[in-house]
Amino acid sequence: MPAQDMAKLKIEKSEKIVRPNRRRKRIFVIAVVILLFLTAGGLYFGGIIVPAVSVDVTTVSQVYPSQSLSLLNASGYIVAQRKAAVASKVTGRLEALMVEEGSKVKEGQVIARMENADVSAFRNQAVANLNTARATLEQVKAERDNALKEYERYKQLVAKGYVARSDYEAVETRYRRSAEGVKASEAAVQSATAALQNADVSIEYTLIRAPFDAVVLTKNADIGDIVTPIGAAANAKAAVVTIADMGSLQVEVDVSETSITHIRVGQPCDIQLDALPNQRFQGEVYTVVPTIDRSKATVLVKVRFLNKDPRMLPDMSAKVSFLSRRLAPSELKPRLAASQSALIAKGDATFAFLLEGTRVKETPVRTGSKLGDMMEILSGLKAGDRVVIKPPKGLKDGSRIKVAER
Repeated sequence: MPAQDMAKLKIEKSEKIVRPNRRRKRIFVIAVVILLFLTAGGLYFGGIIVPAVSVDVTTVSQVYPSQSLSLLNASGYIVAQRKAAVASKVTGRLEALMVEEGSKVKEGQVIARMENADVSAFRNQAVANLNTARATLEQVKAERDNALKEYERYKQLVAKGYVARSDYEAVETRYRRSAEGVKASEAAVQSATAALQNADVSIEYTLIRAPFDAVVLTKNADIGDIVTPIGAAANAKAAVVTIADMGSLQVEVDVSETSITHIRVGQPCDIQLDALPNQRFQGEVYTVVPTIDRSKATVLVKVRFLNKDPRMLPDMSAKVSFLSRRLAPSELKPRLAASQSALIAKGDATFAFLLEGTRVKETPVRTGSKLGDMMEILSGLKAGDRVVIKPPKGLKDGSRIKVAER
């Protein structure tokens, strides 16, 4: 048994050759790693692998020259200076409605009608009474004319002594009574005429007319609703429609009281509507309301449009730029521009680093006039192009870049 245990401690030949193999493997791995480092270094110093440069970029865009002339900016809303909630002068049930939202109405046009059967009957009665009064007047006038003729004849006869004085006086009395009867009938005609006018006014009260040329904004009542000017009943409507004069649209903005000295009546303005972002409108200060809002420390300024668009609607949000001078016709259109910090002057030429994927391309550009802190681009770039601003030293054509995160 001890001899067998000693045999187990014998070293096999296969175990003797393991260590040299492991040593060779380590040498091989180290050689491969060194070779990779040498290759990477060669590529780097040979210009094949270059680290990406972190840069800031901006976008070439269309800008308006008015932006460089702005003294002050303010936000507000379009407000119709002539706006009315049209209602009836009398309480009644709405019988007809001739307009709807968006309808254009003219001054005096009937836009709704209240029930008027009772006032129509009253008017018919007034017409009949007037006709009766007129007929009576014609009758008493005929009697007066006849009495006048008889009175003139008796006057001549009594002067010659052909008739008694008492007969003459009786004829004279009848004539004077008929003359007074004509006056009474004329008064009756006037009274009947006034009653008819009153009936016409009552009927007119049941007709709701547009007070001025306008567009219907909202319809506040429907046929069958009770309409009353004071809204006494719980289900009563105070107004039938709301209208606005689109020709009176102005922009109302709140300006800080500390900046109000920069604004004057007639000052040119540039107006941008959020609903029409690709179009600018020219305007001027119409009035500065001489009241300060204590809670906001602002002054209300009204700006009128010099050019309007049928797409303008009340309560649209607007931005107003108060300009230092009026724009020339050539300054009304947008221009292509880029930040001045993105342009590099090299002699008489100007360049910009244009982003193309993960690299930049040194692109020659032709510039125009300054637009504030931007420069007009006449050629070389287009709207939407992204260019490097404040290019770092060492940036060149074809350099790999990465956009700095903000």
